[in-house]
Amino acid sequence: MIHPTAIVDPSARLADDVEVGPFSIIGADVEIGEGCRIGPHVVVNGPTRLGRRNRIFQFASVGEACQDKKYAGEPTRLEMGDDNVVREGVTLHRGTVQDRGETTIGSRNLFMAYAHVGHDCVIGDDCILANQATLGGHVSLGNFAILGGLTAIHQFCHVGEHAMCGGGSIVTKDVPAYLMVNGNPGQAYGLNLVGLKRRGFSREAIKALSEAYRVVYRQGLTVEQSLEHLRERYGEMPEVAVFIASLEASTRGIIR
Repeated sequence: MIHPTAIVDPSARLADDVEVGPFSIIGADVEIGEGCRIGPHVVVNGPTRLGRRNRIFQFASVGEACQDKKYAGEPTRLEMGDDNVVREGVTLHRGTVQDRGETTIGSRNLFMAYAHVGHDCVIGDDCILANQATLGGHVSLGNFAILGGLTAIHQFCHVGEHAMCGGGSIVTKDVPAYLMVNGNPGQAYGLNLVGLKRRGFSREAIKALSEAYRVVYRQGLTVEQSLEHLRERYGEMPEVAVFIASLEASTRGIIR
């Protein structure tokens, strides 16, 4: 299952059925789980752990040292879950000791060609980063977040669950859960209604989220005033609770 031209460090641990393509390099302190398929001309450096059934396409770089100038060779990590697809030319970098020391990627994510995930990022499950989408360091993406092609997320920003950023967006503030964002600078354009319907959200939940969105973005209230109103009226609804939590977690201020 390992091509004779591939180079695998003796300390790397590969499950018995892992495929490694021609001219790929698997470095020291790398662990690759069952069912993974590593294409040709791929580099995986450690410390890095890949879960099961991940597929890495040609010319991707996984677990490389980050591009932060403060990085001085410390043994930071990259952790990836299961069933991720990493397309051509994608770069996924390890963490830094100044933050978490680890870049964390969940399961069932799709990284299209030339997407970049910087150091110390946290990516949930079922996210999509389209071609050349870029995450600066310390960015977090909630479950089911979608970034269009050429989207750039500024370092330390949070993108909430089920949010969608249109192609070419420049995001420099936190994106609350469920929002649609577009433009340079990125602005909120309502809820990701198509995504919510596709994922089976009930009419009741979508109606409540639409009302919650209007409270925050259409009534001229401060975030604190909006949160007080939302907690009183919708705090018991789980979907709105996620929206509220994303507002509370904002450290850079929410996108307007």
